[in-house]
Amino acid sequence: MTPQENLAKFGYKLPDVTTPGGSYVSVNIRENIAYVAIQFPILNEEHLYIGRLGDNLNTEDGYKAMELCALNVLSQIQAKVGFDKLKGLNHIDAYFQSGGNWDDSPVVVNGASDLFVKILQDKGKHSRAIFGVEKLPRNFSVGLTATFTIEKE
Repeated sequence: MTPQENLAKFGYKLPDVTTPGGSYVSVNIRENIAYVAIQFPILNEEHLYIGRLGDNLNTEDGYKAMELCALNVLSQIQAKVGFDKLKGLNHIDAYFQSGGNWDDSPVVVNGASDLFVKILQDKGKHSRAIFGVEKLPRNFSVGLTATFTIEKE
């Protein structure tokens, strides 16, 4: 099945493509690697999942927030590269901000990992790193970057 078919099958819709919040591009292509700039839980310009995991957001909220970040990554890739040119997802870097006693980051990041495999199937398998940070822009609870291998033009 294609990524578009999988999106429909699982009831997902790609969000509108977000625009960079600074002096950078949202997808940077170098040879056959596409680097996707950090994506936050934004749904069609609405900022969601604001705050700290474990304080005002729970682990399930974090999972959904990371899933939305992954949908934004896919939206960027579809708009700037096209699903048909993907060889596969290489690696994701996941960022979160949390309260002091919260420690479920692997479960939260599964929100992105699970979505990538559902939608991209074998091409969605990847390695990952998880970083707890003191502060994310706009007080977002999570953020996600990704790299993909694409067909050479």
